[in-house]
Amino acid sequence: MDAIASVWSVLPGPMRDPVVFAVPFFLLLLSLEWFAARKLEQTEAQTVPVGGYRTPDAWASISMGLVSMVTTAGWKFIALIGYAAIYTYLAPWHLSPTRWYTWVIALVGVDLLYYCYHRMAHRVRFFWATHQAHHSSRYFNFATALRQKWNNSGEILMWIPLPLLGIPPWMVFASFSVSLVYQFWVHTERIDKLPRPLEFIFNTPSHHRVHHGMDPEYLDRNYGGILIIWDRLFGTFAPERFRPHYGLTKPVDTFNIVTLQFHEYRAIIADLRRATRWRDRLGYLFGPPGWQPAAAAAARTAV
Repeated sequence: MDAIASVWSVLPGPMRDPVVFAVPFFLLLLSLEWFAARKLEQTEAQTVPVGGYRTPDAWASISMGLVSMVTTAGWKFIALIGYAAIYTYLAPWHLSPTRWYTWVIALVGVDLLYYCYHRMAHRVRFFWATHQAHHSSRYFNFATALRQKWNNSGEILMWIPLPLLGIPPWMVFASFSVSLVYQFWVHTERIDKLPRPLEFIFNTPSHHRVHHGMDPEYLDRNYGGILIIWDRLFGTFAPERFRPHYGLTKPVDTFNIVTLQFHEYRAIIADLRRATRWRDRLGYLFGPPGWQPAAAAAARTAV
């Protein structure tokens, strides 16, 4: 924590991420849930207990989260330069951060664009490669929330409309930090469904359990960050009808955090090398995860 504080002190104001303030609370909640899970595992005979922890899995998640804090700061520094230029030279007006409606636009805008990016990250393989590590755990708990990606380039591009609308760049970063802090608590099996008005509007643990499920009924559902209304509006919502099975449809059986982060990139490169047509290369890059050329897919179906 002292190292984090020293890095924090040398950053300029706009680069100081509010998520850093939330880290002690993340760790406290994670420790409490982990302790409770260890107690409950003594009476549960399931392979993956409800809300359970596996120590190597949890440490892999925590390690990825710590590295993500460093890489995210680097991506934000790059974004700050670009956003500042867009805000200064291209935005037709500048919204005041002292006005309440500017914060509403920033928070709702970040949430809508997060939905768009998140949906794209599940449907376009190139972006899925950056995101899949977050879904690689067979456990669903507060440690899983920290299993974050190291490549934020997609989100940085997705946020460009916000400084273009006159929202100060630091408010864009602050709003996304609010979204990240909110999304921590939805990674748990210890909270059942909430009252219906809350479940209708907000992303909740029940909704997010669905999102992490590998079951066919749950795949590519519930992309919302803070609000679930985007999924309801755009047809990607699914209610929780049974306890999901978590993880990737093609599991990566390792706790090596470098492998977890980059194995999909290696798979993409291997597919590109095998491809003989540009159409297939584009399909491997920008098609959905698991995409195959028509001939290969037909041959596999025949077998």
